Amino acid sequence: MSAKVLERFAAGGPRGSWPAEEYAARRRAEGEPATVVMDLKSDAFLVVVPAGDED
Repeated sequence: MSAKVLERFAAGGPRGSWPAEEYAARRRAEGEPATVVMDLKSDAFLVVVPAGDED
């Protein structure tokens, strides 16, 4: 599966703060199939959507 990264968020945010999940929820509300995944190498949360054929 290939994906396009819309945004990345540092994993070390304040306790109780979920900026990646909030961003993804806004994208889903706009009709994009956004998902949050963890990039262990960079210690960041990525908001991704499936990559289309236009790339």
